[in-house]
Amino acid sequence: LALGVEAHTDVSALTFILHNMVPGLQVLYKGEWVTASCVPDSIILHVGDTIEILSNGMYKSVLHRGLVNRERVRVSWAVFCEPPKEKIVLKPLPETVGEDRPALFPPRTFAQHMKHKLFKKSDDEVHDEEGVVVVEHDDKSVE
Repeated sequence: LALGVEAHTDVSALTFILHNMVPGLQVLYKGEWVTASCVPDSIILHVGDTIEILSNGMYKSVLHRGLVNRERVRVSWAVFCEPPKEKIVLKPLPETVGEDRPALFPPRTFAQHMKHKLFKKSDDEVHDEEGVVVVEHDDKSVE
């Protein structure tokens, strides 16, 4: 039995999805699940967590899920565009932060963001002098 893919956002900056014209992709829009239209020769583009972080929440990561189709096989191919895992720190860009708009996300590398999202590492986190999240795990610090 296939159940599809549970609701999630992508950690990437952008996700490009090619599909075989079988419906099943749904996005949460105004509190309702909406099935994406299958447009011939189209590519679906999702904004991911990385863009949401860099824009300080001005662009939202798309909450979506995948459903199976009982009549036809649904195939989709996702290509994720993401930053280098350890080389840059993800944080809201300076122009998106101000006195009236505080930073909504702590500074993290992409790898740290993935660990935080996948393993819910918020309870163990501390920040170093530069504001980068350091995850304490098994008596070892991982930046």
